[in-house]
Amino acid sequence: MSPFINEPVTDFTLPSNREASEKASVAVRAQLGREYDLIIAGKHVKTEAKLKSLNPSRPSEVVGIHQKATAEMANEAVHAAHAYFDEYAATPVRDRIEMASRAAAIIRERKIEFDAWLVYEAGKTWSEADGDVSEAIDFLEYYARQMLRMSQPDPLVQLPGEKDEMVYLPLGTGVIIPPWNFPLAIMAGMSVAALVTGNTIVIKPSSDTPTIAAKFAEVLLKAGFPEKSFSLLVGSGALIGDLLVQHPKTRFVSFTGSRDVGLRINELAAKPQKGQIWIKRVVAEMGGKDAIIVDSEADIDSAVQGVAGSAFGYQGQKCSACSRAIVDESIYDDFLKKLSLEVSRMQVGASDNLANYMGPVINEKARDSILSYIETGKKEGRLICGGGATGEDGYFIQPTVIADIGSKDRIFQEEIFGPVLAVAKARDFEHALELANDSEYGLTGAVFTGNPQKIERAKRRFFVGNLYINRKCTGAMVGAHPFGGFNMSGTDSKAGGPDYLLQFVQAKSIAEKVL
Repeated sequence: MSPFINEPVTDFTLPSNREASEKASVAVRAQLGREYDLIIAGKHVKTEAKLKSLNPSRPSEVVGIHQKATAEMANEAVHAAHAYFDEYAATPVRDRIEMASRAAAIIRERKIEFDAWLVYEAGKTWSEADGDVSEAIDFLEYYARQMLRMSQPDPLVQLPGEKDEMVYLPLGTGVIIPPWNFPLAIMAGMSVAALVTGNTIVIKPSSDTPTIAAKFAEVLLKAGFPEKSFSLLVGSGALIGDLLVQHPKTRFVSFTGSRDVGLRINELAAKPQKGQIWIKRVVAEMGGKDAIIVDSEADIDSAVQGVAGSAFGYQGQKCSACSRAIVDESIYDDFLKKLSLEVSRMQVGASDNLANYMGPVINEKARDSILSYIETGKKEGRLICGGGATGEDGYFIQPTVIADIGSKDRIFQEEIFGPVLAVAKARDFEHALELANDSEYGLTGAVFTGNPQKIERAKRRFFVGNLYINRKCTGAMVGAHPFGGFNMSGTDSKAGGPDYLLQFVQAKSIAEKVL
């Protein structure tokens, strides 16, 4: 295979790409409100209970109508996947690799169309949507190449009179639980990582973005993945999510989402069920309360750009988003003045309008929770800009900056998952590191400084899974920035890195005496 290269993002300032986005928008709008089936090992299923996914820019607009799976259907899906596992695991590695590569090619060919689905169902602006789709392509291409490498492991020490080797075997049937904020990239990455290593899976997408999951299922089938190798179940976590995790035939769970849900999954999976003969493996990517340190020796203009982009890209709805800026007291006022000016330029509105920098938050519940945090923040600190909803029909919130926040304040410690930035003052670089590490999370972080000694201190002591120097703390690139965090941010699985596929296999050591 050719060397891995990251998928280029689309430049929507070019007239040709703007025209393509307009055509895709029209084509996708024509499909809004369509009904989609559950898929259980190739069988299309309808149910009486339905779930409607909405356009968060226009909540009266239905994006897709989906069947709500029952507990019986969830049980059937796991049993079917388990029954097919041995046959699928015997599929030649080369065939599985080719399927993953074909899936990448199909998504690449339909890239602007997938962008449009993300714009309408996930509330992503066109540039954010394109980043999501590009990352999905990257995951598929990268994992295909990593599987090729894993199929030819490094040779072991050969003892005299023996042939010694180690091979990687798939685990079994896994449950894939992706989030709504990267509904294509993370779902595609987790799903194909499991499939390319020879596992069968049940995908349970977020109830906010099931249409994108249905479109991805189409891609898997077209790419040649056997119809029995996966199931797609839409439904509530309480009704089918717990059952899928606890099922005795479930071998592993791959989850991305909130801390509380991740901890519950880990707890449920840890308890063996009747008939279960393995310890379930949980891969959990959870929350973050990510900090950017702006040192006295930083380029302030560059730091302002990095903080603003990290805090308010996709409305702050990224586990990697900057929600804490920790600024040296000597440049604090100057930084706030420039940050306020930068944030005030951000245009908020419907995500399908290319002129808007920020779209809506994902749903009404999220909007209300974020607005509640903003009210708390106004009491804890000083409102610099933003501070409320925009008054439009969609779930729009102004980009909000609250300064003079203390390290024990709620908006400094709790994950808000919205366009809210807490700014705290640091006495010096040592104090800034203490504040940055004062969190139960440890996902991403960044440091802006021109001092090489401080950079080295941050490398050693800033306790996060992904650290960035003199750049924003969002936008991890597959292959270059293996992604995963410490502490309550998850199991540090390093998605998009050379070790990630090890989460989905088990190693078998074989020693054969030479006769």
